[in-house]
Amino acid sequence: MSLRRRLAAALAAILAAVPATAPALESRHFTTTDGVQLHVLEGGPPRAGAIAFVPGWSMPADIWRLQLEALGARYRVAALDPRGQGRSAVAQSGYTLERRAADVREFVAAYPRAVLVGWSLGALESLEMVRAYGEAGIAGLVIVDSSVGEPPTPPAGVFKESLRGNRRRALNEFVRAIFRTPRPESEVTALVAGALQMRLEDSLALLSYPVPRAHWRAAAHGVTAPLLYVVTPQFAEQAANLARNRPGTETVVFERAGHALFVDEPERFNALLDDFARRLLASR
Repeated sequence: MSLRRRLAAALAAILAAVPATAPALESRHFTTTDGVQLHVLEGGPPRAGAIAFVPGWSMPADIWRLQLEALGARYRVAALDPRGQGRSAVAQSGYTLERRAADVREFVAAYPRAVLVGWSLGALESLEMVRAYGEAGIAGLVIVDSSVGEPPTPPAGVFKESLRGNRRRALNEFVRAIFRTPRPESEVTALVAGALQMRLEDSLALLSYPVPRAHWRAAAHGVTAPLLYVVTPQFAEQAANLARNRPGTETVVFERAGHALFVDEPERFNALLDDFARRLLASR
């Protein structure tokens, strides 16, 4: 069956499966091995295969709500608030690639088998988790709109300098820019306020992981589990190169969405993810 037909069938299945009232989502916390309380938003059938979501820089677990509610009818679904974000503790330390990857590992360890979905910075931290800890319990990996070290190199920006100059204004512009379709002002305000919880220097550290682009390329090529790379046009060339250099990689470009493509086009993204997860988790 072609990818287009699979997606159409998956979307129909989602629409048929989602009840009139979305599945209840519950909060839980767990304590990391370095003593930090992290928050998880989860729901869905407890014995079903899991889809685990990791958000991007400064964003909360709740940004995945449209996925949690739609896919929670079929799968166990869970979204992490990384340390310093959302309803997790604003820790005094641990804003390093190694520790954040360990946090992801401890998050997904709660689920015997899961499709791991990482967006932006969360995609890099998910890649690092797989590279550092292996793929035990990982049925598949979904990288959402993040550079994977393939050419071309993304252009350098001045975002870090903007944060130092006027943090609130820079965050307000950042939040608005990640959506192609404008979001309600109340949502923008809440996302900015959440991003301000973390200390400035810690938030900057997350944007400055000291590894070369070749590190991410090697990590992506080293994934042996099924890999789905979903991007906007800014990473379309990287997607083409990854598909060429890592045979078997599935790639999809969202031409008319912003960086938070799963918010701009939730039905399309949910159908794509349901198709991917169904193939990996249905028989388990």
